[in-house]
Amino acid sequence: MMTEITIKSLSTMAELHAMQKVESAVWHMDPVPDHQTFTALKNGGILLGAYDGDKMVGFLYSFPGFKDSTSYLCSHMMGILPAYQTSGAGVRLKLKQAEVAREMGYRLITWTFDPLESRNAYLNLHKLEAVGAWYKANYYGDMQDDLNQGLPSDRVHIMWDLTRSNANPAAQFQGEQVLLDGDQGRAPVVKAAFHTADFSTDNTYFVAIPRKFQAIKQTSFELAKEWRLETRKVFEQLFERGFRAVDLLQSDEDYSYYVFAK
Repeated sequence: MMTEITIKSLSTMAELHAMQKVESAVWHMDPVPDHQTFTALKNGGILLGAYDGDKMVGFLYSFPGFKDSTSYLCSHMMGILPAYQTSGAGVRLKLKQAEVAREMGYRLITWTFDPLESRNAYLNLHKLEAVGAWYKANYYGDMQDDLNQGLPSDRVHIMWDLTRSNANPAAQFQGEQVLLDGDQGRAPVVKAAFHTADFSTDNTYFVAIPRKFQAIKQTSFELAKEWRLETRKVFEQLFERGFRAVDLLQSDEDYSYYVFAK
């Protein structure tokens, strides 16, 4: 039986070596060099481990960023062993990161995530109440890890304001405001509402994504690519029009729905 997960800050080379092992197990590729993570740790970075007893089962790696005279924390990578991905370790790592970041004087944390990964979207937008602020097509170029290989690396850029006390606004699902949905064959369908939408006056829209995108990728790569390219059209239009991703609504069906609001 799995023991209670504990979260703690990493501080030693031995802990960073353990982090490398988890990273390799999650992505099946060479991990970030420990001399790089150690340097980040000693210069304003925050590195955390999730433990089941003495065993590290997840980690979070972040380092300082600076742009337009503003400093912030770049949350670069979070990895959790498959057996623990429903343990709540992810949200606990992020909440601990926010706690430590505030103590260090950070006011903002940023990171990117694949908008078709519903579990990550639900964590970022619903549980943490962060905001998806920009869409970046093929942001990292061609990636070779097991989760990303072969598809354009589109990403949503998250902004997590640590000074913000109000929650993202709750949205009531409205079928007529769905801009993209999935059909019974699991394919994406751009709805007529996308072509007739008045983005200057409407305040809320919904966009479907598969609940299990990696399963689609494993069974039909062409269908996975279709989801990437069709959702990109809708996402880019919404972000360019000043909308932000503020929530993800889950259901018992094959799809989850992004909530976009101004």
